[in-house]
Amino acid sequence: MGALWHPFSDMGAVERGGEFVLSRGEGVHVWDTDGRRYLDATAGLWFTNVGHGRRELAEAGAEQMATLAAYSTFGDVAPEVTIRLAERLAGIAPVPGSKVFLTSGGSDSVDTAAKLARRYWTEVGQPQRRVLIGREHAYHGMHYAGTSLGGIRPNAEGYGEALVPETAHVAWDDPEDLRATIERVGAENVAAFFCEPVIGAGGVYPPPEDYLTSVRKICTESEVLFVADEVVTGYGRIGGSWFASTRFGLEPDLVTSAKGLTSGYLPMGAVLVAPKVAEPFFQPDAGVWFRHGYTYSGHAAAAAVALANLDILEREGLLDEAKRLEQTIADAFRPLAGHDRVAEVRCGTGAVAAVQLVDASAAAGMVRTLRELGLSTRAVGAGGLQVSPAFVMTDEQVHEMADIVARALDA
Repeated sequence: MGALWHPFSDMGAVERGGEFVLSRGEGVHVWDTDGRRYLDATAGLWFTNVGHGRRELAEAGAEQMATLAAYSTFGDVAPEVTIRLAERLAGIAPVPGSKVFLTSGGSDSVDTAAKLARRYWTEVGQPQRRVLIGREHAYHGMHYAGTSLGGIRPNAEGYGEALVPETAHVAWDDPEDLRATIERVGAENVAAFFCEPVIGAGGVYPPPEDYLTSVRKICTESEVLFVADEVVTGYGRIGGSWFASTRFGLEPDLVTSAKGLTSGYLPMGAVLVAPKVAEPFFQPDAGVWFRHGYTYSGHAAAAAVALANLDILEREGLLDEAKRLEQTIADAFRPLAGHDRVAEVRCGTGAVAAVQLVDASAAAGMVRTLRELGLSTRAVGAGGLQVSPAFVMTDEQVHEMADIVARALDA
């Protein structure tokens, strides 16, 4: 019996079936400890945007570690590299003039945004605005606020009623349900609406046409803060833009991000805070403290890797490559919707897709079958197979992935 307790796992099943142990990665492939090679359909976990084995990122981290590996950013202290990263992120943020609060990952970013949303309303004289609204199918990480905001019911079971009180949920695809919920709760009581532009771990659900602009308008009219959860879609995965918020012109009040910020080479996240929300906290003589943060907020080595990662994304035109993958993935995987074991294929917005199985319970077995055929993926939502490759994947390799899935469905 091994010592490692795997996240999101039935450990009894892991003990029975054994672990899938990886030893290295290069480009869009990973190898197990037996030397078998696999196409990586998921880019690790949505994050290896520039591909595996990029020595440039390893060297950036090593050089920074040899100089100043990490230091606190509490109070008025900051490593120089951390300041450079914040300025770089402010320059690509969907809303000009945004401030940057750095975290250790996506769940940290969501909880930061949730606390900041409530605290903002306190600072502007409306402390009763505390209700946070999420969507069905949504995934917002697994800290307390994210668990409560998420719309994947099994993720919240067994922990009590509501880990964070004053949260509500609406349909994932109906703007009018958001409007009705705000009216029912009272706009004067609602702090923020959390919205993944493309729902990720909940099953890969692209937004219905005009959905994002509609919910943004409702939030504006209700003076509810609009939080774009771009942990998955940020840093190019949306295709053609740094953020989905930019692609769809959403001008969010807060953006949560992580994953592609460092392509997963070191853990890091960021919350991009629009000037309106940041302003009460930046008044020179107000004496306002935001008593929140993490030991590794703005970690110097992670910041150096993030900067090098952003360099690669820009230099190699990988945002445009992600846009290419959006179309190639759709072309390769949509025909699988005709298979009698497939309910639908969800794709078409960003370099992401899900092959939804008719029998959701078959997904775990299908993942193992795909490994035997040389493809590493995982189940998402209720019986979907995740497709979210690195941006360096070729069109031929995308079609190879689809062909492997087709063979597994026939097996």
